[in-house]
Amino acid sequence: MSATISIRGAVKAFGDNRVVDGIDLDLAAGSVTAILGPSGSGKSTLLRAINHLEPPDRGVVTIGDETIGVRLVPGSGRYKELPERAILRQRARIGFVFQHFNLFPHLTALENVIEGLVASGVRVASARVRGIALLEQVGLGDRADARPRQLSGGQQQRVAIARALALEPEVLLLDEPTSALDPELVGEVLGVIRSLAASGTTLVIVTHEVAFAREVADHVVFLDHGRIVEQGPPSQVIDAPRHDRTRAFLSRLR
Repeated sequence: MSATISIRGAVKAFGDNRVVDGIDLDLAAGSVTAILGPSGSGKSTLLRAINHLEPPDRGVVTIGDETIGVRLVPGSGRYKELPERAILRQRARIGFVFQHFNLFPHLTALENVIEGLVASGVRVASARVRGIALLEQVGLGDRADARPRQLSGGQQQRVAIARALALEPEVLLLDEPTSALDPELVGEVLGVIRSLAASGTTLVIVTHEVAFAREVADHVVFLDHGRIVEQGPPSQVIDAPRHDRTRAFLSRLR
């Protein structure tokens, strides 16, 4: 199952710094979008705004037919923040893979994967069956009882991906999923993401891996200073960018 993502007028500021500055973006259900841009361009903040980890100061995010984190007050034209419990329910539809894994160090790989399932009311026995299947999907079926400290960085990130998939999200957000890894471990994580890209789940990936973005993405968005400079298929944005700023950024990565 997958869902559309619609972002309208998103603004997020920290002090006087507008990190996200009036972004409008529509992403099709089942699409794979890569977000590129220099450090500080607003990529991760935009990603975190989608699941309301960074609530926008203005604007609204809609996934499928549901606004995320807020509801429209009838007759007012204004939005009101939802209760935290309602936001947590919405986030169950939105998987998130963090840059630095964020695994619980005292739990095994399997326990990390099924923690959200059990918390949502799934019986432990059923959760374990699903958790083992997910670990096998990411190539770690034989590491279910290992704790994070016993796993390489690449293995930890694959556990994090399995955890994000446990609740069968309609949208999966990945924030620089390979940037914390040693170069020799990048390939194993990209391989898992490559298989997810063919699964039909809506993926949004913040990445600096330009060659990977060209390979797997349907849509590429280039951000700078919190704004979309250009967007389109990889053949346009990566191979034939129209904007000087995009060309300058990509030239430094080649």
